[in-house]
Amino acid sequence: MSGIDPITLAVIQNGLQQVCNEMDLAFCRAAFSPVISEAMDRSDGIYDAEDGALIAQGELGLPVFVGTMQFSTGAVIERVRANGWKVEPGDVFIVNDPYMGGTHLMDVKFVKPFFHQGELYAWLANTGHWPDTGGMVPGGFSAKATESEQEGLRLPPVKLYKKGELDQEILSIILSNIRIADQRIGDIKAQAAALSIGEKRLEDLLQRYGGGTVKAAIKELRVRAAQQMRARIASIPDGSYQGEAVVDSDGVVDEPLLIRMRVTKVGADLEFDMSGSSPPCRGPMNSVLATTKSSIYLAMKHIFPEVPINAGTFEPLKVIEPEGTFLYAHYPRPVSGCAAEVSQRIAEAVFSALTHAIPEQLFAAPAGSSGNLAVGGSDPLRKRNYVMYVISGGGYGGSPHGDGISNGCSTIGISKTPPIEVMEQFFPILFEEYSLHEGSGGAGEHRGGFGVNYAIRLLRGAARASMVMDHGRVGPQGALGGADGGVNTVAVDQSGKEYRPLHLSKDQDIQLAPGDVIRVSTPGGGGYGDPFRRDPAKVARDVMRGYYTREQAEQRFRVRLAGDGTVDAPGTASLRGA
Repeated sequence: MSGIDPITLAVIQNGLQQVCNEMDLAFCRAAFSPVISEAMDRSDGIYDAEDGALIAQGELGLPVFVGTMQFSTGAVIERVRANGWKVEPGDVFIVNDPYMGGTHLMDVKFVKPFFHQGELYAWLANTGHWPDTGGMVPGGFSAKATESEQEGLRLPPVKLYKKGELDQEILSIILSNIRIADQRIGDIKAQAAALSIGEKRLEDLLQRYGGGTVKAAIKELRVRAAQQMRARIASIPDGSYQGEAVVDSDGVVDEPLLIRMRVTKVGADLEFDMSGSSPPCRGPMNSVLATTKSSIYLAMKHIFPEVPINAGTFEPLKVIEPEGTFLYAHYPRPVSGCAAEVSQRIAEAVFSALTHAIPEQLFAAPAGSSGNLAVGGSDPLRKRNYVMYVISGGGYGGSPHGDGISNGCSTIGISKTPPIEVMEQFFPILFEEYSLHEGSGGAGEHRGGFGVNYAIRLLRGAARASMVMDHGRVGPQGALGGADGGVNTVAVDQSGKEYRPLHLSKDQDIQLAPGDVIRVSTPGGGGYGDPFRRDPAKVARDVMRGYYTREQAEQRFRVRLAGDGTVDAPGTASLRGA
């Protein structure tokens, strides 16, 4: 136990959190691209000076970046030491290399050294999802890539800012290799400005409490986070538990990829073994190790949300590196789908395994797809190119406490669909539909939430659409007898003819002409518990609201609905009054 009193420790903990929150807000408010400013596909944090271990992360950041950003910050530190580089105030490194603690190439990291009283005290880092980093297709989500170079520009750690000055030579290399380069400078400056805000706020905190006191508090908070995670692990009965999840395909070979998860409680630690999973795949659904580990971390944070986030949170979680599987990608394996989709299947496999151990603390699988859709083209009215991202929500799984929510964000983060009014202002498109994906919630004593339907019409100019989604083959898993949620579907109306992707939810270079429409239905959450134990009055209410058709309700819940709108079972309400 440190000599810091509990009140000071709590204030410093919240102070570190507030530094990161202010970075989050500055990044969102200053960013140019809707995928960052509106969808909030980004994150900010503070990391240890020696090894890059996580100290604090903003509350508005994506959970999947919790683990990966500490790995990428560590990679920057290793590169600095290996090359003997001098690090000075105002320097900012840029890196997006997936094999150096990253995710996919569109997640671009900025890493900045923070100095206090002339000494390196910590690192500040953030990640922003750039709308494009080059590659085969606009937006970077190439569903058919078979090597990393086809996915875009790969950047090792290099100094984009030197002593506060933007390096124009490096910037010109980057801008010469990406689409809509003229629009990137806004995001670059916003990303750098967020780190400058963090620098000022962290210095304020150190001035108030002293560098030594804050450093001691950081050490104590890490110890306590590990203790709290181990206390939660103690609630899991000893034993070994198995779960499984399925990825639709790799986008190239039309066969499912399996994640086989074995979770073993070993003393006060949890061990995660995925060595029985499918081998490396040809397409872009391989996962780099940093993303694979981070997926485990975020899954456990979903299960035990009250444990604070720092490097200590992850110490009791032992991940056996899954060499020889698609969950440990090496260069040049393509990886554009790892953070967006594979990470969520990994988390789903953890949920599936631990449902057998602690069912009262678990839930059925959520929609588990970021629904990444990119449309790129040229707007003849505005005379400029564009890349539009759509990130969509889906249903959450039912739980012991009730039904799952509808149109929730993905498992890996708080990113959300940008407001359709904003999208229609930025891009030459029209949303013709945005509605509930009725019937998609998995049946259960507590049913799953519902996904969404949306339809986008191209108004002018030619464009290309690409997508990397999932759960098109198998819906999100039900738990303890609950049914799986509804699957993801994609259809494109091309001049009156319907086109459906061979790989269900993954495709690229779909040619669009004015008037063509992309239609997407996202997955619903899995059901929790025996559907036949569901309160018939709740079934009647769902039918009244249009969530299920009468036929679906009678088939899935075995409830007979009389012709006058009443449930043909004693003690239940009518459809009109439910």
